[in-house]
Amino acid sequence: MFKWVKKVTSTSESTAKSFKRTINRTIAAGFAAAALTFAGGISASANEDRLVTVYYVYMGDEYIGTVSDKKVIEDMVDKKISEAEGSYKGLKLELASELSFIPEQVFESSSEVNESEAVNGLQNKMEVQAEAAALVIGGKEIAYVENEEQAKAALQKIKTPYVSEKDLKALEERKASASMPLPPLKENETRLLDVRFSEDVTISETTVKPDQIISAEDAVKLLQKGTLEEKKYQVKEGDALSNIASAHDLDMKQLIELNSGLKENSVIKKGQELNVTVYKPYVKVVVDKEVSKKEEIDFEKEVIEDSSMPKGETKVKQEGKQGVRTATYMISEENGQTVKKEVKEEKVLEEPVKQIVIKGTKVIPSRGEGSFAYPAVGGYISSKMGYRWGKMHKGIDIARPSDRTIKAADNGTIVSAGWGGGYGNKIVIDHNNGFRTVYAHLDSISVSSGQTVSKGSKIGVMGSTGDSTGVHLHFEVYKNGKMQDPLKYINK
Repeated sequence: MFKWVKKVTSTSESTAKSFKRTINRTIAAGFAAAALTFAGGISASANEDRLVTVYYVYMGDEYIGTVSDKKVIEDMVDKKISEAEGSYKGLKLELASELSFIPEQVFESSSEVNESEAVNGLQNKMEVQAEAAALVIGGKEIAYVENEEQAKAALQKIKTPYVSEKDLKALEERKASASMPLPPLKENETRLLDVRFSEDVTISETTVKPDQIISAEDAVKLLQKGTLEEKKYQVKEGDALSNIASAHDLDMKQLIELNSGLKENSVIKKGQELNVTVYKPYVKVVVDKEVSKKEEIDFEKEVIEDSSMPKGETKVKQEGKQGVRTATYMISEENGQTVKKEVKEEKVLEEPVKQIVIKGTKVIPSRGEGSFAYPAVGGYISSKMGYRWGKMHKGIDIARPSDRTIKAADNGTIVSAGWGGGYGNKIVIDHNNGFRTVYAHLDSISVSSGQTVSKGSKIGVMGSTGDSTGVHLHFEVYKNGKMQDPLKYINK
C-alpha cells in the first residue's frame, strides 16, 4: 500500500509528494501465493497473455476505483489543492482523507481498469483541509487560526485592555527568574501578581476545513463577546425602548449598555439601528495585584443634645480631623471590575479625631427649626424661580392643590398680613433664625401681624388676588435678607 499525501506550504516552495509503502501482511501474503501459482504450472498462460500493473485507489478505507496510471489521480489531486491555494493563501493544505494505491499484477485480458469511474468517484469525495491552531477553552475547541503564533497573539490581545504589554512582559520575566521573596511595596505602588483567564485556555494543533479558520482579530472578538455576528434592530414607528428591550429578552440596563450614548429618556427615531446582542464572553481576564495606598481615615461624628439651646441651632464643640494610614490591598479584577478586595496589612500613621456637635432641642414657638415644610396641600410647581416675561420671578408658584389651605413653612412670627399690591393678599413670616417667607395671591388670610404661628398651621386660603392669572400660591424665601430658591429648602 502506498500512502499519498499532498501538503502545501505558505511560501513559494514547490509541492512535495510523499509515497509511503504500507503494504499490510495480508496483501503481501496474497502476492506470495500468486507467485507460487505462476511458478507451479500456468507459465504457459503467461506466455499467451501479458501481465500488467493496475492500482486500486482507496480514500481512507473506502475503495474508489482501479487505474492503470497513478499520475491521473495525482494530477487531479494537484489541481484540487492548487485551486484551494488560490482561495486560501498562506495556509498549509492537504487532503482531508488519506489517499492510497494498492498495486497488483494482472493479465491484461482480465484487467478491469476504469479510470473515469475512479476519477469521478474521487472528485465527489475529495476534500481539502488545512493545518491550524485551535484555541481550546474548557476542553472545547472554540476558534481556529492559521498557526500557533496567531493564537498566542490573540490571547495576548485579549489581556492588553486590562494590563499593558510592558507590565505583562515584566510579570513573565519575574516569574521566569529564580523565586525570590518579593520586596515590600513602596507607598502608592502597585505590583502585578498574576494575569490569567477565568477558564482553562490552551492551544492545540489540528486540521480543519479552510473556511473554518479566522483571523486573530476575529478570534479576539469571538472570545470576548461570544459571537461574531451582532444582531441589529431597526426602530419602527411607535417603538419604545422598553418594548424593544422586552422583545429581545433584555432589560433596559442591558439595552443601554449595548448602545453607547443611549439613555432611558433618549428619543429614538424610525430607522435608527440598535444593537440587541447580549455578549456572553467565552473567557474573562483575571488580574491579581497588590496595591499599597496612603489614605485618610474618616473621623466619627458624635451629636450631643442640649435642651437649653433652641431647636435648629447647632454648635461644634470639637472639630473632627481625618486620620492617615498606609494599607496594602490584595485585589482581584475580572475584565477590569473589582471582584475581590482584602486588606493584607495596615499601619495607622495618624489617629482620627472625633467631631462633637451640640444640637439644640428646646422648642421656641416663634423660632423656626431651620427646615421648611411644603406650604400647600398637594398641587404641583407650575413656575420656578428665575427670569420670565422680561423680569425676575422671585419665588415659585404652586397650582392645582387637592385642598386650598395655605400653611406656615416653619415656626415664626407674622410680620405683615394684608393687601400687598400686585401680590394681592400677602403674608410675611419672620422665622427668627435669619429666614423669612412670603405667601401671595391668597383668597383669604387667617392670621394677623404679631401673631406666633407653628410649622404646618393654617395661615390662609389659596386664591388669585393681585396680579394673577389663576388660582395659585406664590412662595418666596429669604435668608439674611437675600433672596433664595425655595426648591432648595422645602420638603414636599
